[in-house]
Amino acid sequence: MTAALRVRVVIADDHTLVRAGFRGLLEKLPGVEVVGEAGTAGEALDCIRKLTPDVAVMDISMPDGSGLQAAARALAELPQLKVLILSMYREEEYVLEALRVGAAGYLLKGAATAELGLAFDAIARGELYLSPGVSRPVARSALAAAGANDQVSARLTPRQVEILRLIAEGRSTKEIAYDLKLSVKTVETHRAQLMMRLGIHDVANLVRYAIRVGLVRADP
Repeated sequence: MTAALRVRVVIADDHTLVRAGFRGLLEKLPGVEVVGEAGTAGEALDCIRKLTPDVAVMDISMPDGSGLQAAARALAELPQLKVLILSMYREEEYVLEALRVGAAGYLLKGAATAELGLAFDAIARGELYLSPGVSRPVARSALAAAGANDQVSARLTPRQVEILRLIAEGRSTKEIAYDLKLSVKTVETHRAQLMMRLGIHDVANLVRYAIRVGLVRADP
């Protein structure tokens, strides 16, 4: 991280000592300022909304819900946000899901301390960062998924991507409106706009598209 940059960071992890450790490491990086901490997914969202940080460092496992779900919601509301996922899991399903929700990086908790700086440098350059501890096959799959996500992101807004994912998961318009705290009319407008941008005009083909680009998985 270059000293000229001032990067405001929120840390979300349910373990106080883990947060303290990461705060100490982050504050040693030039230009990095930790502006907030959160111990639950709900607290993380509130903190991000209030402080509008540049980067959120988020654990996957949170007491009141998935850190990935919180990351998806935060990215939908703040498209400029960068999310670095912290995890003890190196399995493909976790890495791919992190990228599907829009994370900019995936860092294993067992990584060397110097890796945190490498991750932040990569994110600052607009690059994807995957911890070297993630196996090569997983990394290849993740990078391919990230490429698909980039194609979607170039055509849709973060909110439209989130609504497309929920449609593909079988949610109704009313359910999506409730989950995202939007009006039914707003959801219908987003749905119409994303269909127009994609040139897709029925739910079945929306689902096929979402599966093809990796937003959701096909049923076995």
